[in-house]
Amino acid sequence: MGLVDQIGYQLPSANRAQRLVQRVAATRAGAWALSRVLAVLDSRVQRVTRGRHTLPGLLAGLPVIDLTTTGRRSGVRRTTHLIAAPYGGTLALIGTNFGQSSTPAWVLNLEAEPRAQVGYRGATAEVVARVADDAEAADILAAAERLYIGFGKYQDRITGRRLRVFVLRPVTDP
Repeated sequence: MGLVDQIGYQLPSANRAQRLVQRVAATRAGAWALSRVLAVLDSRVQRVTRGRHTLPGLLAGLPVIDLTTTGRRSGVRRTTHLIAAPYGGTLALIGTNFGQSSTPAWVLNLEAEPRAQVGYRGATAEVVARVADDAEAADILAAAERLYIGFGKYQDRITGRRLRVFVLRPVTDP
């Protein structure tokens, strides 16, 4: 069974209002604002709805996973809310960080320790992340941009760092 099926990951169709929110979020100003408030607000929405809803899901029609990695320096487990792109029955993650110049901490954590956990609406799975090769990364980025226009816009704004793309593989044997 693939990871998408294992956790029940679904791609809803965004309505007109949600597509408008996506376009605003993809702008430089929208991305800047979201990078500063989305994690806190999304955690609150998930807590209030007992994990049934996320802020990006409600406002932009985007499914969100919880990625739990191990801190590369602290060793502490850290959970980040991310939009994952389905890829061949599994999921891919793109380290855009809203198009900002800094590499997201979860990327650095996965590079140091590729074992992680993903969660979606109460279902969880242990995974191992690997860096996508160039051809896979191109396919994943194209698919991700169809899911959310912001991925392409963020990618265009990234300078001075390498954009990392990961493919997640479920751990079937403990």
